[in-house]
Amino acid sequence: MTAQYQVHGDVAVITLNNPPVNGLGLATRRAIVDGLERAQRDAAVKAIVITGAGAAFSGGADITEFGTDKALAEPNLHTVIAAAEQCAKPVVAAIHSVCMGGGLELALGCHYRIAAPGCSVALPEVKLGLLPGAGGTQRLPRVVGVEAALNMIVSGEPVKSELIAGVPGQKLFDRLAASPEALAAEALAFARSVANVRPLPLVRNLPCKHPQGDAYFQFARNMVKGMSKNFPAPAKCVDAVEAAAKHKKFDDGLKAERELFIQLMWSPESRALRHLFFAERAASKIPDVPADTPRRDIQAVAVIGAGTMGGGIAMNFLNAGIPVKMLEMKQEALDRGLATIRKNYEAQVKKGKLKADKYEQRMVLLSTTLDYADLKNADLVIEAVFEDLGVKEQVFRQLDAVMKPGAILASNTSTLDVNKIAAFTARPQDVVGLHFFSPANVMKLLEVVRGDETAKDVMATVMAVAKKIRKTAVVSGVCDGFIGNRMIEQYGRQGGFLLDEGCTPAQVDKAIEKFGFAMGPFRMGDLAGNDIGWAIRKRRAIERPGMKYSKTADLLCEQGRFGQKVGKGWYDYVPGRRDAIPNAEVEQMIAEHRQALGITPRTISDEEIVQRLVFSLVNEAAHILEEGIANKASDVDVVYIFGYGFPVHRGGPLNYANEVGLFNVVAAMRRFAQNPLDDAQFWQPAPLLSRLVAEGKQF
Repeated sequence: MTAQYQVHGDVAVITLNNPPVNGLGLATRRAIVDGLERAQRDAAVKAIVITGAGAAFSGGADITEFGTDKALAEPNLHTVIAAAEQCAKPVVAAIHSVCMGGGLELALGCHYRIAAPGCSVALPEVKLGLLPGAGGTQRLPRVVGVEAALNMIVSGEPVKSELIAGVPGQKLFDRLAASPEALAAEALAFARSVANVRPLPLVRNLPCKHPQGDAYFQFARNMVKGMSKNFPAPAKCVDAVEAAAKHKKFDDGLKAERELFIQLMWSPESRALRHLFFAERAASKIPDVPADTPRRDIQAVAVIGAGTMGGGIAMNFLNAGIPVKMLEMKQEALDRGLATIRKNYEAQVKKGKLKADKYEQRMVLLSTTLDYADLKNADLVIEAVFEDLGVKEQVFRQLDAVMKPGAILASNTSTLDVNKIAAFTARPQDVVGLHFFSPANVMKLLEVVRGDETAKDVMATVMAVAKKIRKTAVVSGVCDGFIGNRMIEQYGRQGGFLLDEGCTPAQVDKAIEKFGFAMGPFRMGDLAGNDIGWAIRKRRAIERPGMKYSKTADLLCEQGRFGQKVGKGWYDYVPGRRDAIPNAEVEQMIAEHRQALGITPRTISDEEIVQRLVFSLVNEAAHILEEGIANKASDVDVVYIFGYGFPVHRGGPLNYANEVGLFNVVAAMRRFAQNPLDDAQFWQPAPLLSRLVAEGKQF
């Protein structure tokens, strides 16, 4: 049963019980309606309370029903709310913990509401590219005012119940319980106190207007437009709340809300956000590692290396309250690393993002050492040293000698073979890749690289640890570059070919940034350090002598233009600013190299730039899926959204390819293969991509 019905004297209590957040799935909706009808038939029942079991009143729609017939099957949420509104006996919503989305819309349909303090209240549909579709945009403005309601609906952010209850004139809560524990008893008492009140109050009958009328809504529309240019939902939220304020009949406002909801439901932006919502949750599931796999206890962490990456990695664990011991070879390096961590925390304190006492608590958890033997009691050790297999070998041989049995040995390598690293130890089952993205204390993505011998309990443990330190973890198999960097290499190669054929760095960057990327390939190279890519290309020249590259990036590095860290790369940089200033000498260098190759520059459209960059990601991702490096297509999208600045409103490279149509993607690739200056072999569609097109399927 997803809802229980009990009678306490003269009050019937309907308790939603659909863990983890009492989602309003079809079975739950039916149980609510059945409970309301049962209470009305019982002459001994004078009032009804609706509440939620466990850790929520209700988090809203049941996400397992998204995209299925059950989501729309009767009784739908509108029908459930109408049943509560039309009930002849008072219906009291007793809300606690979490009251969001459809859960809040259900509460607004009840005659009365009593809330426990500390309850998070929200209409978060905008985060899925939607708006509240069961009367939320019509009822919430009537109980908290137009401006407060619009702020909640457009932001989707939760507000605590006690804050709402403290606002003069609010009608969302009729009463605030003394405590969460007192809610049940107080709800029963309140229900009895209103048992004979008639007529029953309905939110739909409350007035809704704004004193500035049209002027306010135009102001709100302008504000929203500037903040959400790639997403239509926030502007539609304004339209829906405006409908609440302008329509004389409540049902006309409901109709307007429904029409706007349907428009958004079919928009590519909402499809992308819903895809990402499920993809992020699915990323933590590993097909052959059951959810009940035992986990190792992680109480203490060690980090090898106090540089930018090591310090950032350490901060993640300090933030989560886990002690960290940081190792370096020299005291000066440790001192620099500690100073950087302090500087980062002090900046947060200065901005008001971190309280001074929390900062000190975190620093107390951090200790340092110059001796590997001091790491012996750590449960997890993460190596963050120079990206060189010989250096990694020295580290892992020493860790193997000192770490206790059962400790997890992790490498932060971004490209190297985790199986080779594991082979430097006598415990390959305990070795795993944990590829943090820079800056490690900010970036949300964590690539978890599973070696051939990595134990299942190690995988279960590091996925749980990732969640604890608030990372979105995606599992990758072992290959050069794993998922993200293997794909970005092809993206970078296309950027180089575009320069050879007639583009400037600024033209390429502007085209892909207009598409929605956070930054283009050349600005990204300057930020990461062009010397890093140079080192990889030198290694590639030995490992894959036949691979084709543009030489422009090598010429740039030969001039010492390594990027932002030296003030010059593809662009020039002024100290204290991150503006990328085009450099005439770099453009001249590109032109001279082009001339030396005998290439006549051509005009290249923004459309071609975007397609070549994005479809190169798509084709390489198809190879990665074919080889089993990534478990599923949605994992690739998560990597690119959270690690590489792919536009969120497009849902990741493979979701975008589905939207374009895989037939059209392959047709474009075949055109690119005809370009003698490109890499015809690369543009042969991956077998998986060809198969999907032939079968009329998607990723």
